[in-house]
Amino acid sequence: MLLVVWQLVASDASPYFPPPSTWVPALVDLWQGAELLPAVTATLVTVFVSLATATALGTLLGCLVGVSSTADRALGPTFEFLRAIPPAAIVPVATLLLGYDDRMKVTVVTLAAVWAVLLNTRAGVHGLEPVLLESARSLQLNRFERLRKVILPALLPSVFRGIRVAAPIVLVITLLVEIVTQVEGLGSLIATSQRTFRSAQVYGLILVAGMISLMVNAFVTALESYTTRYRPNQ
Repeated sequence: MLLVVWQLVASDASPYFPPPSTWVPALVDLWQGAELLPAVTATLVTVFVSLATATALGTLLGCLVGVSSTADRALGPTFEFLRAIPPAAIVPVATLLLGYDDRMKVTVVTLAAVWAVLLNTRAGVHGLEPVLLESARSLQLNRFERLRKVILPALLPSVFRGIRVAAPIVLVITLLVEIVTQVEGLGSLIATSQRTFRSAQVYGLILVAGMISLMVNAFVTALESYTTRYRPNQ
């Protein structure tokens, strides 16, 4: 209803609130100008690479600090310090060390998203049923087999809870980094359109960002369903 009212009262000449009917033609112009597809592709690559990296690091570190109380006490203050740093504050340091490229984007986005997976994995390790670990010892499984056959399958719900929290963070921080640094991506295209007062393109690109968010969420949901398909219903 908001969009309908917007369409009825807005003017095509409005520099800030163009009617929704102008958004799609603006995107078509970007597509025909070969600007939209490369930007969306760059953003998607950063999102999925960063999410995969954050998942791997978060799961590994979460298992480490969850299993070892010594590691938890030693690394806990460092984790809390790093988690409190705003991602925008990391951008200048990352660009200084890595330059204005995709490596910098992935590094900043991963550092922003890894904590959700790490903390949920650590909580999952702390909540493991002692019976599971006792069963692994009774079966005389070595450490690798215990991790692969017992601990990781039991941690999957906790890991995916972290991924669900991390997924929207990854997209938001990716757009933020692209807007601030003007590295190729959807965010830099939004910033360029805003600076040149092409408001219809800005709203259209925001719509595209929302569609990407829905796609990423659907991907995570499908991956979770596939990965946990053999788990009994709780």
